[in-house]
Amino acid sequence: MGNQSASRTHRKAAPRTPRSAEAKQRQRDILQIAMDTFADRGYNNASLQEIADRAGLTQAGVLHYFRTKAQLLTSVLELRDASDIDRFGTERPRGLAFLRHLVDTVARNAEREGIVRLYAVLSAESVTEGHPAQEYFRARYEGLRASIVEALHEACELGEIQDRRSVEDTANAIIAVMDGLQVQWLLSPDHVDMADSTDRAITALLAGLAPS
Repeated sequence: MGNQSASRTHRKAAPRTPRSAEAKQRQRDILQIAMDTFADRGYNNASLQEIADRAGLTQAGVLHYFRTKAQLLTSVLELRDASDIDRFGTERPRGLAFLRHLVDTVARNAEREGIVRLYAVLSAESVTEGHPAQEYFRARYEGLRASIVEALHEACELGEIQDRRSVEDTANAIIAVMDGLQVQWLLSPDHVDMADSTDRAITALLAGLAPS
């Protein structure tokens, strides 16, 4: 009974599913415009009216596809994740190969300034009370931390590193480096090589865990 109720609630909260090709394209256009707007202005400062104006629609027209502004934000974040999943595939690299994958992801992000800005702006903004993306970013950090910790334990089993005791602290430091470099890069792209700096930081952090 509870699961059925939750399922009905989820379906009710989900964006509408367009039927025609034209409507599907319009929904994709709204998502892209919303992504750019949230990246430029943040969620709190961006308005539905501004997004509607950019899309050549009324607010009611936007709400026809996305029932609320918060739902539009959630859809934007899901679109961002879908892009990463498509590139990542279904199998996660094991051990230190996963950390090399993170460096590759950072290098790819250097070609996607809008995505990086969206993440930097919304992740910082999400710490404010009642922000609709707060649970998303909390879960995202927890998931990334868990993946890095798991990869480090795998690396230990594979003989790539030796010390298991500080893997969670190492995971937190890696995430902090990646996020901090994004902000620096956005402010001074000509002076920050995100991929190279991330690679150097991860190498230094792993040095203390490596076999003697």
